[in-house]
Amino acid sequence: MKRVAIVHHSAHGHTEHIARQIRAGCDEVNGVVATLLRAEELAANPAPLSDFDGIVLGSPTYLGGVSGPFKCFMDATGGMWRRQSLKGKLAAGFTVSSLPAGDKQSTLLSLFVFSMQHGMLWIGNPILPEQHLGVPYDEAANRLGSWSGLMAQADHASPADAFAPGDAKTARLFGQNFAHALLRLSAERRSLTAVADSAEVSE
Repeated sequence: MKRVAIVHHSAHGHTEHIARQIRAGCDEVNGVVATLLRAEELAANPAPLSDFDGIVLGSPTYLGGVSGPFKCFMDATGGMWRRQSLKGKLAAGFTVSSLPAGDKQSTLLSLFVFSMQHGMLWIGNPILPEQHLGVPYDEAANRLGSWSGLMAQADHASPADAFAPGDAKTARLFGQNFAHALLRLSAERRSLTAVADSAEVSE
């Protein structure tokens, strides 16, 4: 069973709502189980992240970047960086803002650079915008057209009512894609290990 950590900060519940949709998508894939982890709790001890095979990072976009609590979590992983504890793990990112743009790309870039510094393998968002296929805009997957990661827009309402249906759909598909990619990566690594072991025996 491959394990996915969905690390997020959510001040008002909106980012957590999307995190839960991503978890649901991951859990729909056999062989993968996802766990929600709060960034502010991991800031005190991020070491448990080394037990996961894949890590999805999520923060609201505040003033063009990650939130303060999420940045504290990122900074707390310095020791893990020195030990290369996260090297080779699959990573992805998502963010939420109250505006369609909101400079969310800056937040995703911050999550990407963080993952690269840890030696993780970044996977983007391959979902085609469904509005081009005739699906109504609010119901369309990847309606905001983000490729480097998942973007969602939250209105000023309770988390359950704040999102267009398309954003929730995108999050579930994003989780499914991440889980499938993690399984493919794991299978390829097993295959390479088997080839290497066979070569050693032949020698």
